[in-house]
Amino acid sequence: MAATREPIDPLRVEVFHHLFAAAAEEMGVALQRSAFSVNIKERLDFSCAIFGSDGRAVAQAAHLPVHLGATPLSVEAVIATHDLRPGDIAFQNDPFGGGTHLPDITSVAPIFAPEANGPEDRPAFYCVSRAHHADVGGAFPGSMAPARDVHGEGLRLPPVRMVRGGVMDEDLLRVFLANMRVPGERRADLFAQIAASHAGQNRLLALMAEHGPAELAARGRDLIGWTADLTARRLARLPEGSWSFEDVLEGGADGTGAFLPVRLTVTSSGGGLTFDFQDSAPQALDGSPVNTTRAVAVSAVVYGIRLLMPDGTPTNAGLLEGVEVLTRPGTVVDATYPAPVAAGNVETSQRLVDVILGAFGEMLPGEVPAASAGTMNNLSFGGARLGEAGGSFTHYETHGGGAGAGPRSGGAHAVQTHMTNTRNTPVEALENELPVRVLRQTVRRGTGGTGARPGGDGLVRRLGFLTDVRLSWLAERQRRAPFGVDGGGSGAPGEAWIRRPGAASDTRLTPKAALDLEAGSEVEIRTPGGGGHGEAHP
Repeated sequence: MAATREPIDPLRVEVFHHLFAAAAEEMGVALQRSAFSVNIKERLDFSCAIFGSDGRAVAQAAHLPVHLGATPLSVEAVIATHDLRPGDIAFQNDPFGGGTHLPDITSVAPIFAPEANGPEDRPAFYCVSRAHHADVGGAFPGSMAPARDVHGEGLRLPPVRMVRGGVMDEDLLRVFLANMRVPGERRADLFAQIAASHAGQNRLLALMAEHGPAELAARGRDLIGWTADLTARRLARLPEGSWSFEDVLEGGADGTGAFLPVRLTVTSSGGGLTFDFQDSAPQALDGSPVNTTRAVAVSAVVYGIRLLMPDGTPTNAGLLEGVEVLTRPGTVVDATYPAPVAAGNVETSQRLVDVILGAFGEMLPGEVPAASAGTMNNLSFGGARLGEAGGSFTHYETHGGGAGAGPRSGGAHAVQTHMTNTRNTPVEALENELPVRVLRQTVRRGTGGTGARPGGDGLVRRLGFLTDVRLSWLAERQRRAPFGVDGGGSGAPGEAWIRRPGAASDTRLTPKAALDLEAGSEVEIRTPGGGGHGEAHP
């Protein structure tokens, strides 16, 4: 006979939900304030979470969905590889060992109860952070350029215990930094993740001192159980049946090759939900960077389930109880070594959300929004700093676009949507820290899809470079526009253009590109609009 679970007190669960989430938020504040790179301290391209002793996610901060939904597989890989002891911190970014793409480095720090002092004691919790580092090596600054395989994208880091007993392993650190273009900045950002771990540890130790380790652990389990119960009740109210949806990625090393289908069938049966991506295209081995790992597919499903839930639902491991995610190794949504994966985390994640919402739209007609921009519009560049012998810089940024219109309102303009939740880099910060000038930054008017509720417009940003740079550009929705629903029009596709010194006009970039630009060159990004919802009234 199955063991019965003790009834959960909703009020107590809500209190501890906020206590755990606040600990993760405190980690994020420490990480942001300690980091050196613009990407982390200004754009907030990082995420923090608290995991239980069993490696299940308990709570998270309101950071990036693509990070947080994929992090459990990284934690699982670390726990399987290392017997972490007090003061240890492991780091990992290997896409084929629980990671996503190489710039996202995950730190995992065990937290032990105050009375734990024996080798058999297990961690009570884990503090986890994931930060997108502005460069981790590879052929082009920013580590986000098209490459033939994962080795061309940068340094792969399997789960390694870089901090042992509170002491940094300087040999490992030297190896790590030797592969980076701006080692001082990378070192600072890595130590910012350590600072985040310390902040989370201090908060959890304070909570254990107040409530007791056993009580805190029990409340973490209750929180997951409460979320699982909420999810089960929501899934039980869904209609039964199967619904399929298909969209495409823009294949080829430069994004002009054959389309790569992403196919999904959602099946609702007996209160459970199955997401079957197995019929998606084989992984691309022609230099296309849009392959992604299973961790990202799972992350997109977590996001999709969370959208079905009422406001205030905790986000933790309980969301996936009763949910099955089927992928086939060797496809664009479950890539295997040595496939390049740089764009999978940022671009394919958005397409996964599009097909999930497309299938939900078939299951729940009239309740689901049109497609948003569907790309993170990734721009990376780097070069030598002016007036600094031997000094160099790298910069990476995603750019917002139009949000898809919904059944009750039009789409927002020039915002980050779905799997990303970062800010833009302020003009003042960009120009102060880098040899760059922002020549134009505005809403790309008229690019949202038409309809009873129009889609949101994209944005335009034009940069001028004061020094020679190596630049890479990765984007989707350049050839296949974001779709409207229920008679709404498609949003405008995106574009990117460059102008070299002395040229009379701009030259359009392919959807994926990597090139060298001389000082005085300019680049202009025009991001997609969101799809419209409903037929426009005459």
